[in-house]
Amino acid sequence: MLLALSIALGSVSISPKDAFAVSMHHIFGRPLDESISAITDNIFWQIRAPRALTAFLVGALLSVAGAVMQASLQNPLASSYTLGVSSGASLGAGLMIVSGIQIAFLKTFSLPIAGFIFAVITVLFVINLSAKIDHNLHNQTIILLGMVISLFVSAIITLLAALFPDQSSLLYFWMMGSFSARNWTHVSILLPTALLGTLILSSFSRELDIMTFGDEQSNSLGVNVKVVKKFLILFAALLTGIAVSFTGTIGFIDLVAPHVVRKIFSARHKIVLPMTFFIGGAFMALADLISRTILAPKEIPVGAVTALIGAPFFAYIFFHKSKEKEDVKE
Repeated sequence: MLLALSIALGSVSISPKDAFAVSMHHIFGRPLDESISAITDNIFWQIRAPRALTAFLVGALLSVAGAVMQASLQNPLASSYTLGVSSGASLGAGLMIVSGIQIAFLKTFSLPIAGFIFAVITVLFVINLSAKIDHNLHNQTIILLGMVISLFVSAIITLLAALFPDQSSLLYFWMMGSFSARNWTHVSILLPTALLGTLILSSFSRELDIMTFGDEQSNSLGVNVKVVKKFLILFAALLTGIAVSFTGTIGFIDLVAPHVVRKIFSARHKIVLPMTFFIGGAFMALADLISRTILAPKEIPVGAVTALIGAPFFAYIFFHKSKEKEDVKE
């Protein structure tokens, strides 16, 4: 429903009937009704539909990755955002922006690929450094190092914006995320990635359920926690890197969506992961709709919308958990 609204609403409203007719025309080659103008056709098929689908798929990828990180690290505040993956992607893209480098054969994909590579490098650095500091790879070590690295990388990006003021607006937009000018090429990459990635992570549902009880109990139940944890975090980071490399840094969606799903549906990851896929995707489509309509014709970064919702939620989770611990001690 939210995905359909995101496609239909905007400066030019498109009825469900017209949207269906345009879709049938492009997918199955059916003749387009004369009452539908070429402008409506173009707005729906070339602008709205790929943008809304990109938003949905990015939201789905980030949310599923967030759910896996929270379970793997047994921490409700764990996410790709707090582990520095998003910041790493922003640094890669930022360096490409200020340097003006563009790889010829990659063309417009130079920026996304740079963001993706730096996202993966960042999480590999966090995990390897955590392993050297703490051989048992305890969860708090990974999270604390991730947050430190994230803050450090964010400071570098801020420094780049100060040193290259002419590029600061592009850096700012990347750091806050946007789905502007997304097209069917992005959808064709994100769709199989999202579906296959979610299926692979869902195959670890049993391990994720067990790991929520702690490392010692998980090991006693036959789960090789160190190996499984490394793989799940790296794979979740990989999906996050792919998602943010196309849209820029979008925080908090990977924190909020999994908690909403666990609260409404179930804590079993066989249910959590697929439901997080849809809830996270729908929430991101809604955030994108708000970002481009609330101050129309101006567009605000979608990351600002998710932060306005996610930051209070982040604070609630943190203080709620702290209060629970105090109550238990008493």
